[in-house]
Order: sequence, then C-alpha cells, then structure tokens
Amino acid sequence: MAPHAESPQPASNGTTAFFAPAPAQAELFTVNSPNVAYTDNEILSKYTYRTTDITKSDDGKLVATPRQTLYDFKVERKVPKVGVMLVGWGGNNGSTVTAGILANRRGLKWDTREGEHESNYYGSLMMASTVKLGIDSKTGNEINIPFHQLLPMAHPNDFVLGGWDISGLNMAESMDRAQVLEPTLKNQVRKEMANMKPLPSIYYPDFIAANQTDRADNLLAGDKACDAHVEQIRTDIRNFKSVNGLDKVIVLWTANTERFADIIEGVNDTAANLLQAIKNGHEEVSPSTVFAVASILEGAPFINGSPQNTFVPGAIELADQHKAYIGGDDFKSGQTKMKSALVDFLINAGIKLTSIASYNHLGNNDGKNLSSQRQFRSKEISKSNVVDDMVAANTQLYKEGEHPDHCVVIKYMPAVGDNKRALDEYYAEIFMGGHQTISIFNVCEDSLLASPLIIDLVLVTEMMTRVQWREHAEATENQAEVKEYNNFHSVLSVLSYMLKAPLTPPGTPVVNSLAKQRAALTNVFRACVGLEPESDMTLEHKLF
Repeated sequence: MAPHAESPQPASNGTTAFFAPAPAQAELFTVNSPNVAYTDNEILSKYTYRTTDITKSDDGKLVATPRQTLYDFKVERKVPKVGVMLVGWGGNNGSTVTAGILANRRGLKWDTREGEHESNYYGSLMMASTVKLGIDSKTGNEINIPFHQLLPMAHPNDFVLGGWDISGLNMAESMDRAQVLEPTLKNQVRKEMANMKPLPSIYYPDFIAANQTDRADNLLAGDKACDAHVEQIRTDIRNFKSVNGLDKVIVLWTANTERFADIIEGVNDTAANLLQAIKNGHEEVSPSTVFAVASILEGAPFINGSPQNTFVPGAIELADQHKAYIGGDDFKSGQTKMKSALVDFLINAGIKLTSIASYNHLGNNDGKNLSSQRQFRSKEISKSNVVDDMVAANTQLYKEGEHPDHCVVIKYMPAVGDNKRALDEYYAEIFMGGHQTISIFNVCEDSLLASPLIIDLVLVTEMMTRVQWREHAEATENQAEVKEYNNFHSVLSVLSYMLKAPLTPPGTPVVNSLAKQRAALTNVFRACVGLEPESDMTLEHKLF
C-alpha cells in the first residue's frame, strides 16, 4: 500500500499526534447470497451456527445431537477515525510501535549493515497474514486475501497516538532509551517523535518494582487510588478525542508488570465495592485497574497487555454494567506463542508431554521490573497456564488431575537489552516406554514482536465495536417477538490469539490452543459477512 500523504498537526502533552487522513478503503469482495444484504452503512447477514450437543443416556452411552442456531449480524461499514492511548507510552513497546507506525505511514526505508530495509507490519496477524476466502470456481485453486480485508477495518497508518507515562521523556528520547530500532530509522522519525510527550501518569510504588523509581518523574499527585485519578484519566481521554476529532479512543496498558492485587470481599469483588474502594484510597486497587475503571466509565475499550490481574471481579462487573469492552491479559509474542503452538501439536499427535521447562533472560526495562519477585509472580502465572486446556482435552494421555511439570524462570541480564533469550525443553513419553526431548533456543526481539500485537489488539477491538448480533426471528404480526440487536459480551475473548492469559466472560472456558484461537477469530469475521467456516475437507477435489 502506498504511504498516505502526511498532514502534521501540533503534538504535545499526549493530546495530539501526527495524523494522515486517508480515503476509505474499498471493500475487496462482496458475498453473493440471499442471506447477505448491503446498505450504504451496513452489512446485514444471516448465519447458521452449527454445533453438537452431547448428553449421556441411562446406559452411559454418549449421544451426539447436531444443533443449529440462526443468527443475524450487523456490521457498520464506515471506518471511524481511531485514537490509541497507551499507558506506558514512553516504554520500549510504546516508543517502538509509534516509530513503526510513523515509518509505515511515510513508507520509509533505511540502511543497515545487512542492507536496505523498508517499513512493514510483519508480525501483525491482521496486517501481514492472509485467510482463505474460498475456491476459484474455474481453476480449483484457493483464493487467499489479507486478513484485514475480511471486514471494513481501520488501518494502523491512520491511528492517532497518545498516552501516559511515569517518565517525562519525549517520545524521541524514549525511543533512544529503548535501544530497539536502527539509528538510521530513528533519525528519520526523530523530529515527529520529539513533538510527542506523554501525559502525567499515576504511580503507586507498592505495585511495581522499587527499581522503577528513577523513571518516575511525570506523575499525578497521590500514591494511592482516588476519584481524582479516575476523573483526570477520563478528562485526558475526553480531551484527546476532542482535540483530534476522533470517533473512538482505545486505551491499552503496555506499562510495567504489576504485582497481583488481592481479591478482597467488600473491596474489589463487585463494581460498587470497587468504586467505593477507589474513593477510599484502598491499597489493593492497582494503577492498571484505575485506568480500566476510568476507560470503562468513559466508554473507551481498555486492553491489558501485562500479566497482572487488572480485571478484578468488580472491574469485569463494571464493564458489563456500562457495556464497555475490555480484553486481556499479557501480550503473547515469543516464547509463549511457540509453546501454545508446539504443545497443541504434540498433544493432538498423541504424544504425552510430562515436563516443560522454560528459561528466559532479557535486559530491557521489562526484565528489570520482573527481577522483583512480586512482579515476576504475575508473569509466572500468565506463562504457566497456557497448556491447561490442551492437557484437559486429552483424557487418553492424562488422567483426571494429571498435568505436565511446568517451570518458568526469568532473569534480568542488562547486556542482552531487548533481545530476550528463551530456552525451552519439552520432555515427552512416546510409544512403548520411549521418550522424546525437544529443545528450543529462541532469540526474541521483544518489542519488535510485541508492537504488532498492540496493533492487532486495537484493530480487532475497534472492529468488534461495529458488530452487533441477535438470534434470528422472522417478522410476525406481533413485532415485539423480533429481538433487538446486541453487542458482543464486554469481555472480548476473540482477542485471545494475541494474549497469554486470555480473559473470558465469567463461566466460560479459556482456550489457549493457538490454532483454535485463530480459527475462532477468522470464523467470527466470516460470520459477520455471512460466510461459513472453511472446512478444509477439499471434497471438491476428492469427489471428482
């Protein structure tokens, strides 16, 4: 895609940023079906969801009953002007994704010792992968299209960027401190980024490592939760939206990992108790939860990219009450993404994993923060639970209560900087008492893997704000029987592909299988335009 024409606007104090207006992108395809209709503003579709109900008969035999439900979907076609506010904007991820979007917007190229490189969105599921649309009726070949063109989606080149940080460095200085990007690239975006400065953030020393104190020079007054902090964040979101003429603002936490907050009855277990706890300045209300509450009250979707339990029960209930979207937790970028794919493959192949040992060392500020035990414990939990549903699904390999040994170690080694070293050993039982050991050494350029996930999370979240559904009911003389359209549940489990510890609506299962997560996202998007899931049975070839 050609770079968009640049229209700089003044950018300072986190309220404005450079924005490149672009014409609306034409939709790549239309669906020729009586179940799909297009208006100037909407795509309307009927979709038959097919599943299988399982019951157990009196003699203990399982009975499988196919079931189908007809749904109506409604998708807004107009792509809004989207603002993205990052909490921790001045960190490695925030500065890297900002520079990357600026570079892509301008189509920049830069020299390295390996030769010339050009801007791209590699690592983004939405922007750099494709999905199968169908089969060419003449040749029988698969037709694959960019994922982001399944639906009329926003483009990251058009994001307006802003946010908060406990550090007062401008974004150019933050980019230098991060030591992620090539100097020849940094020099081309430096002027724009020097005009971007994060808004003051909140800082509760008990929730992040003490070694972060030297960065904390851009703070709102107060070291515990309070109504004033919630109101200031709401005001910042409101001002950012107004000053930049935005249709929507999405807030994403990419700041330091916090310690886990204790779940306390009467404090953070309900929405009302959580709001009162903030008013009272309770010590178990974290900064990320305050940001989540402010975003929910302001109607801005909030995504948690770190492993702590930001979404305490009271925050989830508050989001549900306000019909506000939330998603989390913890970016799934390098080692954990490999683990969720490999474990899924091995267990589905009938190989019994008995031990998983994961070791990491990294030298960026994330590693420095995680060198504190309480913050590491948050990360350990998010990285350790990613195999649970896959193990539970295979009762041929694992008896009830049986689980592979699973150990996660993270060490801070400043010399390696943002180039995290991840070493994994998978030990498994195979046929007739044999064993298989798989060892992986993975060098993950941490922020260059996480930044595309920020883009994906924003793109998918924004898209879901324009999708509504209802169970289909034919119009009758009694129009009251026709159901109203609803939004998706406030907890966006459709974001799971990008997150280590996916948040799901209360009472629903967590899915960590990478293949299932991608299939769910793909098929939700296909349903929105009235297309069935691709079965991959290829019967059109086998039955000729």
